[in-house]
Amino acid sequence: MPQTQLLRVQNFNVSSDGFGAGENQSLERPFGHADPGTMFAWAGATASWPNRTDPGGSRGLDDYFTRDFAHNIGAEIMGRNKFGPHRGPWQDHDWQGWWGDEPPFHTPVFVMTHHPRPSFTLSDTTFHFVGGDPAEVLAQAREAAQGKDVRLGGGAATIREFLHADLVDTLHVAVSPGVKLGSGSRLWESPDELLDRFHRDVVPSPSGVTHHLFWRR
Repeated sequence: MPQTQLLRVQNFNVSSDGFGAGENQSLERPFGHADPGTMFAWAGATASWPNRTDPGGSRGLDDYFTRDFAHNIGAEIMGRNKFGPHRGPWQDHDWQGWWGDEPPFHTPVFVMTHHPRPSFTLSDTTFHFVGGDPAEVLAQAREAAQGKDVRLGGGAATIREFLHADLVDTLHVAVSPGVKLGSGSRLWESPDELLDRFHRDVVPSPSGVTHHLFWRR
């Protein structure tokens, strides 16, 4: 019987040495010592980049991935550190994430945390704060997705947690070859680590980024 609701990692960006973010995350620096403008330059240059304020932008492979980000996605799962820089019990319920009044998700979002907090809605995105192991959180997200797929948004530690639980169906990871972080939140030492469980295609882009596409064996 085919799997009808996939858990998908999409457009997740890592440095050449496998880090999804740097150290010393703060309110002002969501990616720590990593520069997101450099890490995500390939996506920001595309015609479909949602934050584009001027006409134009590139078409082709990178644009396809940028445009496909929301295709058939009904819910997102993210780790707490993707939602914000705070640790421990919530001190400030006025903090509502990095994204302002119109977050880019447009679906229910399940934020994994050991510290409960009331759900809230911004525009067409509702954030839920949930405990439990990956399988339990995925079950909630699948129900909310109403038959569509679930996106696993990151960060790297959260993706590794779901990989360890063998719950991820497909991954698209963009490797930025000109960026080396040396430390931070690491997805992998080498993408070859996933080849025992996944098929892989590696597709270089004219922008310089290399797209790694994984799907279950």
